[in-house]
Amino acid sequence: MLTLADLGILRSVAVEGGRVVVSITPTFSGCPAMAEMRADISARLAAVGLRDAEVRVVLSPPWSSAWITPEGRRKLAAAGIAPPDSHWSARLRPADGPIPLTLTTAPGRGLACPACGSPDTERTAAFGSTACKDLYRCRACAEPFEHIKEI
Repeated sequence: MLTLADLGILRSVAVEGGRVVVSITPTFSGCPAMAEMRADISARLAAVGLRDAEVRVVLSPPWSSAWITPEGRRKLAAAGIAPPDSHWSARLRPADGPIPLTLTTAPGRGLACPACGSPDTERTAAFGSTACKDLYRCRACAEPFEHIKEI
């Protein structure tokens, strides 16, 4: 459904000294899914004959929800996960200096339900299945859904 490139986690694929090097960045430092992502990338590269490939985890600059592609945002919504607000995410990405961090929904805006589109939603939990998501419920259709936080 969704690729690491769609999510902005895939930073680069390069050849260094005849060896393929893939660089990825976690959505949050300490993300428990990183080991699985690295193993999956390594397995897929090995399956096409690139057994000596390296998968690097790059922490700087830190991942931003602004890196999620428009296609990734579309795929998240189609899967019932509210994507982060692209305009809000872009404002959180200064060229230099400290990176402001927000672990909640941007103040002053409604979050549309990915199932029915209603803005009449409420957050039910600050953290979902992963630290990068929070949980919501739509008051209009009563459907629960996850939201990827803007960071």
